[in-house]
Amino acid sequence: MTDDIVRYERRGPAAWITLNRPDKLNALSREMVAALHEALGRAESDDEVRVVVITGAGRAFSAGFDISPENEAGIEGALGWREELAKDIDLTMRVWSLPKPVIAAVRGWCLGGACELAMACDLIVATEDARFGEPEIRFGSGPVTLLMPFVLGQKKTNELLFTGDALEAAEAERLGLVNRVVPDEELDAAVTDLVRKIAPTPLAVLRLTKIALNRAYEAMGLRAAVAANLDLSAMLNAADTPEQREFNEIARERGVKAALAWRDARYGENLDGSG
Repeated sequence: MTDDIVRYERRGPAAWITLNRPDKLNALSREMVAALHEALGRAESDDEVRVVVITGAGRAFSAGFDISPENEAGIEGALGWREELAKDIDLTMRVWSLPKPVIAAVRGWCLGGACELAMACDLIVATEDARFGEPEIRFGSGPVTLLMPFVLGQKKTNELLFTGDALEAAEAERLGLVNRVVPDEELDAAVTDLVRKIAPTPLAVLRLTKIALNRAYEAMGLRAAVAANLDLSAMLNAADTPEQREFNEIARERGVKAALAWRDARYGENLDGSG
């Protein structure tokens, strides 16, 4: 595992996995995705680990999948995008199906694919400044792992995915996306408190309980919805709209931060994580 990209730490019965690209708001690059798979496998195979915690270094959980030209180089057409996006889904659904409870400890921005990753966790504890959203529609893309309808319901999901708006932590808690909202300095303690309450339960019981809970959602069509959305996501990402062309041109010439600023200026907002 590339320790510089993903940190793995045992804290008693919990494995803490930290996304560690704070200068890039922990954007999920291909290398980070591979390192996350390795860390999750390590936590899964360790029977002394009862709970897995995923968090981010610095001021953000993660800004989502890395959309820099360098990270997306070599992806061509809908088939190429389908193959690439399937890897993103594999990561999210691995968290979903990990046979141990997974807690997302979220501070700051939690956007795009990172929001999907957090939703795949069993519990979310967030700081008061956390914000959740999937703004991909603003540059002609969309959610990859379509979990939001099962977490928030139809109408709020429609609003968030049509507008690209982000939820503040308090609203996310009210809607049931987040379990607890705490001050920034209390995040680790709040997560540790949950771990303390979960860890005494035998591992076999935790595993079977998680399987039962997941099967309830899967019986409602969660996995089928995720699979059906993959083809549509590939088509969206391969489309050649004027907005996508301009976004990509700005990203190539001036960087992703400038492209995100252009994107959000069209909506009178700032979701690039710069403030």
